[in-house]
Amino acid sequence: MEIDEVSNRYIYPEIGDLDRTEGEAIEVLKERSQQPIPDPDRWLDEELRQNILLTSVDTILNWARRSSLWPAICFPACCAFEFIAANASRFDLSRFGMEILRASPRQADVMITAGTLTWKMAPNVRRIYEQMAEPKWVIAIGACGISGGIF
Repeated sequence: MEIDEVSNRYIYPEIGDLDRTEGEAIEVLKERSQQPIPDPDRWLDEELRQNILLTSVDTILNWARRSSLWPAICFPACCAFEFIAANASRFDLSRFGMEILRASPRQADVMITAGTLTWKMAPNVRRIYEQMAEPKWVIAIGACGISGGIF
């Protein structure tokens, strides 16, 4: 607001001017609310069209069996029971070719650690990892295997 230099008081605009400017601002807001909102996910449709694959379920299952992982479970602890339950008949991972647990790391693709790994165990972990054939992966299960847990 402006101040009158002579009387040092605020100069108030006329009420009609306030109503007019406020009305214009409201009309602008109304017009904006009627405009369509641009779709932020427009790029997603294009990405999806490029990544759709049409095939049969049998083809996918055969590919999964052919490309299946052979796990070696190492350093089991209480979270290993969850892995064993997933491998049991109720969930039946053997449908996807993951039924054979390898005792030898030379035959395994994936080393699954399901317990706390301490510094004293590091040489054994490294030895088992180096014995695995390429390509190889490591999966840690549970809070102990991932971050040390409460230990």
